[in-house]
Amino acid sequence: MASLWRAAMGSTQANADDYDGVEFWGTPERAGWLTKQGEYIKTWRRRWFVLKQGKLFWFKESTVTRASKPRGVIPVASCLTVKGAEDVLNRQFAFELSTRNDTMYFIADSEKEKEDWINSIGRSIVQHSRSVTDNEILDYDSRK
Repeated sequence: MASLWRAAMGSTQANADDYDGVEFWGTPERAGWLTKQGEYIKTWRRRWFVLKQGKLFWFKESTVTRASKPRGVIPVASCLTVKGAEDVLNRQFAFELSTRNDTMYFIADSEKEKEDWINSIGRSIVQHSRSVTDNEILDYDSRK
């Protein structure tokens, strides 16, 4: 799981460069409590998650202000899939977020919360994934 953090953030600790100017303390696209597994000590911990502008931040407390320090951040553009994972973890309301190199697991408080998080993160992945831009399209018919 450590490689997920390195792949997504380049390091395990969130710092101001990871925020890309995102005002995580403002109105989020989605916010709520999820349980996640620790990176080094594999215990499950409850954290407050904030999804905003293509970044998934997490905090120890639900009161998020400008002075809050995220415990971590994942740029969703580095993620490939988000889907249910109850069968993998054998835990109710579980889902997973995957990159090319690793998978991170979360547990929501209810089936509705799980589905809402999957939908919100999935929408964000699509919106923030790199796509072909107009100047990358090569029109062979225009070359004569």
